[in-house]
Amino acid sequence: MYFVPNTYSHPYWANTPNYSSDYRNRNHEENHQQVCNVLLSRIKREAEAIELYRQLVNVAPNDMHQTDILHAIERKKAQLTQLNNLYVQFTGTLPVYQVDQIPFVNYKDGLQKAYEIEVAGYDEYQRGFSLIHHPMIQNVFLWALNGEQENAACFRFLSEEVTSRVTDYGRKPFVVDINRATKANDTFRTALWTGSHLQVTLMSINVGEDIGLEIHPELDQFLRVEEGEGVVRMGPQKDKLDFEEKVVDDFALIIPAGTWHNVVNTGNKPLKLYSIYAPPQHPFGTIHETKADALAAEEGN
Repeated sequence: MYFVPNTYSHPYWANTPNYSSDYRNRNHEENHQQVCNVLLSRIKREAEAIELYRQLVNVAPNDMHQTDILHAIERKKAQLTQLNNLYVQFTGTLPVYQVDQIPFVNYKDGLQKAYEIEVAGYDEYQRGFSLIHHPMIQNVFLWALNGEQENAACFRFLSEEVTSRVTDYGRKPFVVDINRATKANDTFRTALWTGSHLQVTLMSINVGEDIGLEIHPELDQFLRVEEGEGVVRMGPQKDKLDFEEKVVDDFALIIPAGTWHNVVNTGNKPLKLYSIYAPPQHPFGTIHETKADALAAEEGN
């Protein structure tokens, strides 16, 4: 997948020209500072990656994904420990840095960012290997290159598995961790199970967006919030939504047939919920990546 350079056969101070003492000292200080800067940069990046991967574990759709990400975290922790030890050895002090959050819209987006982090990390370790000819650092960087490759392959596989996963398991016996499935969903609407008399859909409402004002004349509807916060509005007329309640994690919403309703995301992260229709409201296998896709599908019917 990647080219890993051969280790240098001499330490970085070998074959140094015989310049004046002041020049050698200044050159040594500059090299030392360069080493410290590279190490500190990599320490910060690894710490930020670990924090992102921990968040991905919390929204992973199943045990397999969780386990693979946890293994990636362990590889990152091992690299971070090695880099911290090098930094202390070279500076005599502990590294000081700030861990910045890496935002992601949904699980799929988080996997993509994790993959990009590993690819970028590989490139940075490779450049560091070429620039810093200290054998101890080169050995650590070579070892880290292998870790970056393993993690990149891991996140690429998980991303492909999520993309190709079958979504509608309808008309077959089915058991699911609905909380985890709902939190892992990153589409506006995905049909999880469509039968002859009932349908379960997963929904993810982006910050500031809503489901859209609608009415189901012939069916009652059940919704449950698994993550985020919002407001549900209901009423007998489109312009008379006289019922309003705040909803958060674990709240259920019961919408009687013939009731105009809307759910608005008022939080700072996607509002994750699932809906039960009886009978089904959407075609088998429905996937609306965005609200715009859902509106387009409704206009086409």
